[in-house]
Amino acid sequence: MHTPVLLKEVLEYLDPKPNQNFIDATVGDGGHAKEILKLTAPDGKLLGVDRDIDSIIRAKSNLAEFADRVLFINESFGNLERIAEENKFGAAIGILFDFGMSSSQLESSGRGFSFRKDEILDMRFDVKSQLTAEDIINDYGEPELCEIFKKWGEEPKARLLARTIISERKRKRIKTTGELVKIIESVKRHFGKIHPATLIFQALRIEVNEEFSEIEKALFAVSGIIKKGGRAAFISFHSLEDRLIKNWTKDLSKKGIIKILNKKPITASVEELKNNPRSRSAKLRVIQIT
Repeated sequence: MHTPVLLKEVLEYLDPKPNQNFIDATVGDGGHAKEILKLTAPDGKLLGVDRDIDSIIRAKSNLAEFADRVLFINESFGNLERIAEENKFGAAIGILFDFGMSSSQLESSGRGFSFRKDEILDMRFDVKSQLTAEDIINDYGEPELCEIFKKWGEEPKARLLARTIISERKRKRIKTTGELVKIIESVKRHFGKIHPATLIFQALRIEVNEEFSEIEKALFAVSGIIKKGGRAAFISFHSLEDRLIKNWTKDLSKKGIIKILNKKPITASVEELKNNPRSRSAKLRVIQIT
């Protein structure tokens, strides 16, 4: 099973107790959810949401032992308010958002999330969505590509990369991650641990899935979904996400709607970093509804 990041810290802050109800808004493979369900036995319920149907299938298998204590919904967490209302899940004491990708998505989805594998340029979490990474790379103009790379990837060579991509696609349509990586590597040399394609792949994935608008919709709904005194935990993996969560919590804290439980984001322990290098960039922020 996918190893959940910052598991000890999430459980410490959300503090699940017997018979309490929780929402895992990004259930993934069910790693965090499994431990929450153990602690909320015998009658605590969990609403598990994910827009990737393959993740829902894996989570159902991994959480089969909890049977009817889990309700799975294959939708974006941007629709969380409606999902909770439709499923009469208004008594939750806590909610978890993990904005990272599971190792299953990176390694075996076949949708081109990883620059380390040569796959189709897809990058959709929800395969029912229309827009793919291939569409963006081949159909967007230079200003649009440049804007995406700058805004969502904070890529310093955004303009040169956009120009090079457009030049290359005139020869033939760019269809695979391998083809895109070669183009990126022709512009950016490999220094240190970060692969030259990292920021571009991040930017494309965010654009394809409209990730930030979905996060903003979910944040707007949080205070109305969980009980007074309930908690919400957010795990982010890059500075853009963390900045969004930080600014949102500051704003609501000033209005007296929430209490910030950790002024600085919690990061992985030395032990976790050894066992799960993927946790290196994870940051946890937790709030409480007042």
